[in-house]
Amino acid sequence: MVPVSVVIITKNEAALIEDCIKMASLITDDIVVIDNDSTDGTPLIASRYGCRVFQKSWSGYGANKNKGVAQARYNWILSIDADEVLDLELIKSLHNLTFDKPNVVYDIKFKSYFGKKLIRFGNWGNDHHVRLFNRSLVKWGETEVHETLLLPSDAEIKSIAGYIQHHSVTDIDDFKRKAILYAQLSAAKYYKAGKKATFIKLYFSPAFGFLRNYIIRLGFLDGAEGLAIARVIYKNTRLKYAYLKQYKELSQTRNTYRNELAIEQIN
Repeated sequence: MVPVSVVIITKNEAALIEDCIKMASLITDDIVVIDNDSTDGTPLIASRYGCRVFQKSWSGYGANKNKGVAQARYNWILSIDADEVLDLELIKSLHNLTFDKPNVVYDIKFKSYFGKKLIRFGNWGNDHHVRLFNRSLVKWGETEVHETLLLPSDAEIKSIAGYIQHHSVTDIDDFKRKAILYAQLSAAKYYKAGKKATFIKLYFSPAFGFLRNYIIRLGFLDGAEGLAIARVIYKNTRLKYAYLKQYKELSQTRNTYRNELAIEQIN
């Protein structure tokens, strides 16, 4: 075992989490699961495999990951999702690390799957993320979605051999549901940050994203799945700015109503 705690956040992940835990248990004796009221037996499966399970209310992806980090036994944290499985090469690499420099963070390559098909091109084909870090210097930014790690100015990013196998979506319907959810969460995030749904963002950004994913990054070489991914990513980009525009319009309507009500009360 290595001095690393694995942290996983869950919500109804019974269909996927078993393989995730089995491989994670090959590197550590401390797997922390932060569960958000699963109803499909996810906590029971995790407990059966020796994980420490904590029920926590949902505060956003980054915030809930930080809740897990706080419960960890070790300072070194490997943060993964329930649909992510470490491969044997990565496990070997983790066993060979010295963990003697807390300012070092480790960037890990991903292999992403659409159903059972490995996606080799497009946005998914060259995916990698920093997922291994020391909590004494690093934490998650607490945004609702697309959370990122807050790194110190002297952070040293290193790559390690091996992959996280990401079983991203089971089928096109699953992908569409996730795309709509992430579009809504992204729009809320952008609204809080004061971003605007400009004409370019609404119409040119989705088209450019499709072109980059499907043509420039060779997504078409993944066949029907590559086209499906490019199309759903296009719709996700279009939707998140459409939702943002709706939020802005609703806010303006409310402000107008408040102003008219205030004037009426004064008169």
